[in-house]
Amino acid sequence: MKAPLIAVISVGIAAAAPAVAISANEPSKAQSQSRQETQRQTNTGQGTAGDPRRPLVPVTIQNQTIETERHKRFVRRLLKLRNRTNRLIARRDGRKPHIVRIAVQSRWSDRGLRRAIRLLRRRIHRLRASTGPPVKPAVRATLERIATCESHGNPRAIGGGGAFRGKYQFTYGTWAAVGGKGDPARASEAEQDRRAALLLSRGGSSPWPVCG
Repeated sequence: MKAPLIAVISVGIAAAAPAVAISANEPSKAQSQSRQETQRQTNTGQGTAGDPRRPLVPVTIQNQTIETERHKRFVRRLLKLRNRTNRLIARRDGRKPHIVRIAVQSRWSDRGLRRAIRLLRRRIHRLRASTGPPVKPAVRATLERIATCESHGNPRAIGGGGAFRGKYQFTYGTWAAVGGKGDPARASEAEQDRRAALLLSRGGSSPWPVCG
């Protein structure tokens, strides 16, 4: 009786062995899905099994830094042009320039800053064309002598029945010929000095036949 029983058990074990081998070699469905999810996370950089050097989110810091630096350059350029404009205006009006150290336009958009920069450059060009170069000391000494003779140095003086006006007794025609606008006697003293220097450089002292 024992021999047939042993044979039956041996046959059972032999039949079960292939099944165990197949089960060990073939992963379960849950394991397969887990591996696929891990591979997907690795490829997209979302999982801890991915490349540790790969960032978990898209990199935007570099672009933000570039935009911030560009905006700061626009603000610095605007501030520089504003101060240059203020100095030209002060020189034209004969007063101390107002220096701006903080640009309130720092919160403007880049587009607004670029537009303001273009406008300031145009204004600076117009101011330079209208004011001309600074009066040299030698020329200033000659002008002071002429002004003392013509009007006792009074920029509001009016003579010749209203025909001669200002510190250098400009006529309206002579004033307009050197770029002056309006009444010479109402212009600032610094502007009268510049117009007189320009007139002196063009025709010498001939415009002032008595005091030249």
